[in-house]
Amino acid sequence: MSEILLLAHRVPYPPDRGDKVRSHHVMRHLSTLGRVHLASFADDPRDLGHGDALRQWCASAAVLPRRKGNARAAMEALASGRTVSEAAFDSPAMRAAVARLLGERRYDAVYVYSGQMAQYLPVDARFVMDFVDMDSAKFAAYADDARGPMRWMMRREAQLLGRFEREIADRAVATLLVSEAEAALFRGDAEDDAVFAIENGIDTHFFDPAMVRPVAEAGPLIVFTGQMDYRPNIDAVRWFVGEVLPLLPDARFAIVGRAPAAAVRALAGERVIVTGEVADVRGWIAAAAVVVAPLLLARGIQNKVLEAMAMARPVVASTAAAEGIDHDGTIRVAGDAAGFAREIAAVLGDPAGAAALGAAARARTIARYGWDARLAPLAGLMGLA
Repeated sequence: MSEILLLAHRVPYPPDRGDKVRSHHVMRHLSTLGRVHLASFADDPRDLGHGDALRQWCASAAVLPRRKGNARAAMEALASGRTVSEAAFDSPAMRAAVARLLGERRYDAVYVYSGQMAQYLPVDARFVMDFVDMDSAKFAAYADDARGPMRWMMRREAQLLGRFEREIADRAVATLLVSEAEAALFRGDAEDDAVFAIENGIDTHFFDPAMVRPVAEAGPLIVFTGQMDYRPNIDAVRWFVGEVLPLLPDARFAIVGRAPAAAVRALAGERVIVTGEVADVRGWIAAAAVVVAPLLLARGIQNKVLEAMAMARPVVASTAAAEGIDHDGTIRVAGDAAGFAREIAAVLGDPAGAAALGAAARARTIARYGWDARLAPLAGLMGLA
């Protein structure tokens, strides 16, 4: 049986945030190809206690706590000339854990999930690199919106990350990104036949409206889901509450997701619900008259959009949030506040049409975005076919 080493920047269980959803299904898929040995970090102390669950898919799992804050990571990055992203995930304990794993056996394949983890492999290692998104482009966009020292810091991160991403890709046997748009952006003008798009999928058995009881909330209810200490999500809901919701006076807006930042909590009011972490996000999606993804900055494929589509809910997404999804017209797309309000009002004003749109969206996810089909190329890319 093949031996596979999986390095992940966050423990791929439970699949309760976007990056962990993808890594979770990668882990599950790799376990069908061989014996998986996992090394990963846990940002949340609760994630240190999932050893029994991980044994379903992993022959061994080294999960280490990560407590380094952004300020310390920034200081270390400036002192060392590295990216903040590398410094944030730099850990002597992880370095020792990966060295131990590499010394214990010969691996038939190595899968690195997120660029920060590539620093733990020797320079001669053969591995598949899953960047998911092109983070250097994300920080370049942040820099465009920032001012003063923060703008300089974001530009520095974008430039150094771009160089780091290219160096890692040059070492990898294959480089993966989450959409063809991201892959094309990464390739640029180069003819790089080792860069591939491996799209996200969706578990349509779990995200099935027939299996879920909607939460009891007065409507009409507009719902946004996501990790609410993540900057693109914070910017999205602040923009929506400030620019779009006033144009929809009869609707309520629910912001559903763990760890809401202070700027998100401050939005709570008579027409805005901020839930914080919930036991099951599906109940809120099921209760939505419409699910929105008003992301101003989005990279790759948005899991929140696929989840709402699978739950047969009508979706209104920004151009950026919809870009990576092959939705075939089963979601509505808006480019500005007036457009968002107009599309949402059209959905709310036509319940039969909204139901038909949601049903078409679920059918599209079933046909196009099953995880097994999305991850099928991995065996060949990793030399395990």
